[in-house]
Amino acid sequence: MISVQSQVISTTPASSTTPTRRTGAFALMDSLHRHGVTHIFGYPGGAILPIYDELYHWEDAGKIQHILVRHEQGASHAADGYARATGKVGVCFATSGPGATNLVTGIATAHMDSIPLICVTGQVARAAIGSDAFQETDIFGITLPVVKHSYVVRNPADMAQIVAEAFHIASTGRPGPVLIDVPKDVGLEECDYVPVEANQLKLVGYRPTLKGNPRQINQALNLIRQARRPLLYVGGGTIAAGAHDELRQLAEIFQIPVTTTLMGKGAFDESHPLSLKMLGMHGTAYANFAVSECDLLIAVGARFDDRVTGKLDQFASHAQVIHIDIDPAEVGKNRYPQVPIVGDVRRVLQDMLRRYQEMNISAEPNQTQEWLARINRWRQDYPLQVPQYPDSLSPQEVIVEVGRQAPKAYYTTDVGQHQMWAAQFLNNGPRQWISSGGLGTMGYGMPAAMGVQVAFRDQQVICIAGDASIQMNIQELGTLAQYGINVKTVIINNGWQGMVRQWQQAFYGQRYSSSNMEVGMPDFVQLAQAYGVKGMIVTSRDELQDAIAQMLAYDGPVLLDVHVTKDENCYPMVAPGKSNAQMIGLPEKPILKNATELIYCSNCGAKNVASNNFCPECGTKL
Repeated sequence: MISVQSQVISTTPASSTTPTRRTGAFALMDSLHRHGVTHIFGYPGGAILPIYDELYHWEDAGKIQHILVRHEQGASHAADGYARATGKVGVCFATSGPGATNLVTGIATAHMDSIPLICVTGQVARAAIGSDAFQETDIFGITLPVVKHSYVVRNPADMAQIVAEAFHIASTGRPGPVLIDVPKDVGLEECDYVPVEANQLKLVGYRPTLKGNPRQINQALNLIRQARRPLLYVGGGTIAAGAHDELRQLAEIFQIPVTTTLMGKGAFDESHPLSLKMLGMHGTAYANFAVSECDLLIAVGARFDDRVTGKLDQFASHAQVIHIDIDPAEVGKNRYPQVPIVGDVRRVLQDMLRRYQEMNISAEPNQTQEWLARINRWRQDYPLQVPQYPDSLSPQEVIVEVGRQAPKAYYTTDVGQHQMWAAQFLNNGPRQWISSGGLGTMGYGMPAAMGVQVAFRDQQVICIAGDASIQMNIQELGTLAQYGINVKTVIINNGWQGMVRQWQQAFYGQRYSSSNMEVGMPDFVQLAQAYGVKGMIVTSRDELQDAIAQMLAYDGPVLLDVHVTKDENCYPMVAPGKSNAQMIGLPEKPILKNATELIYCSNCGAKNVASNNFCPECGTKL
């Protein structure tokens, strides 16, 4: 990600409004209000009390609602979920010292996934900075690697300009979090306050490239027209740019199959015939086979993450690459593209569609028919599976039933096996899939859902959690109860840190070191009730359908504890150091001979396997 941490921004006076005497805290709250902030997630403390004292008046006037979380990490995740669902900038508050450091995991989560946040922290008084004063930490320095930009406000008169800059930086180009650290005496001190409206801001030095190079767009179109096995590889940048309509048009005109990353879910309708769903470590077999055999890879707002690419030098190794991204630092970072296009994804796709119409040529969709037929054979031979066991529920069954009963809901997840099953089986619209991708933050799901539900009070919001990850921020049940935030949380409870157990089984000789969660597992129903939240439990298949229906119909937050089989693994899986075509856990099928006579092992996906009846990679009988 591009950082604008250094002082590259120069400003010019942005308003001629007659100044009035106001405190720094007022300047902050008024500036936030002028930038459209209606909700703030936070937790007060000594150094930020001047700001909270001012916030009291804004809440009392009904202009801004503050959501009091139970832990500052919950505040940053809630602001993050709010931002992902709305496309707006999320805002969170914390005090100095431990309050500020408790935000760091949430800030890093937003940074890795390019989510726009404004994180306001209190700080000790200016004269005490550097003296190791009570609850002093250098949060500016601590967060340097995980923010897009940061400020320490030294003069209350600068507050309006700083807030305006912060919103611009957080939301412009590749989005990201911005920190504003406010010393206590800056919040108390009066100054000549001049408001800075969002449309008055004038910046020099930070101008991301929005429009793609026309020559490169022409080159991309020529490659697309020539390709016989093209594939669209779509990441979270497509969601951030709001480019889902343009993506669909491009895919349909040229009949290009589409696969998304975890962050790109929702950018393309997964019920569409051209959808291959998610690729990567736990992606679909047909998406991973397709990326291994395509001759043109069109990367749209994606960063070639290691969980997507598998063994990088074998990722799309037969393909030429078009890479479209607003961040020039990502283009060519992990994979050299034949056609690099730096620009806003939506504008680039719009220009590509416009240029295609101007060229007045046929898209020749028939050239991909053989490719699509081949992918459909993979789809039929290697579907995602929903096992049913006679004496226990499978996790996949639970996810599928929740999705069936709430197809239009906003979904958040924690991190682990349940996250991957949810990604495999839920079909989400744009901004309705909310999950920690890059950082993989356990404890993210419930507070993120809180932020989504605050933004959309009338929508269904469902958190899919694991029994281990839910305990990371389970105290936010109190926040749900206090504010009547109608989040439904479904715990996929197998008594393990599920993904850790799966890796220990597969790669560490079944040595299950510190991954069993059964000892000390709380009674989630009683725990929810202790917080004033409705708790429910499901232990059998017969109970599942009615329990989910009751959960969804209940007017208020619900915690549903679903006990599932304990040793289910999440498949397919690309093992570390393997190519995407070398998946384990595929359905047992006869050897697949594709159109180019390449032969795949039905177990691990190894290509060009020997004809001696055994796969040389995994030993499976062929």
